[in-house]
Amino acid sequence: MEDAEHLYDLINGFETAMLVTRAADGNLHARPMAVAELRADADAYFVTSIDSPKVAEIYADADVLLTFQSAHQYAALYGRVNVVRERELIDRLWRDEWKLWFPRGKADPAIALLRFDAERGELWNDAGMSGAQYAFEGTKAYMRSPPPRGSHDRLRL
Repeated sequence: MEDAEHLYDLINGFETAMLVTRAADGNLHARPMAVAELRADADAYFVTSIDSPKVAEIYADADVLLTFQSAHQYAALYGRVNVVRERELIDRLWRDEWKLWFPRGKADPAIALLRFDAERGELWNDAGMSGAQYAFEGTKAYMRSPPPRGSHDRLRL
């Protein structure tokens, strides 16, 4: 549970993630998704239209990748996603800005949620290497030493 808490602390402030699914032709398909809810166990919810191509991709192959990125922290989460149509949950998670995609509001019959269940993840952190210091360290590394290193952790969730 400690790994999941560490991961949650890292990604809790993120509003957007990249969701990567596998398309019918076998190619990977990535798109940004607004985070509707992030749970302490690193599971997450996203809103989508039931008619979206990503829903068909998920029904065909529920194994997905989520990535999060800030200026100095990066996370990749691997897991499975399920399409959820529970009205009570949609009502609880509803945000008015979603009216751009669902003009009829939270009662729109096209609304669906994607529930991401995290299985494992990787974290990278280079917070100690920012701004001019990073430029200096990077140049120094290029000229005569190994590249500057951040931290990288693999987590089982």
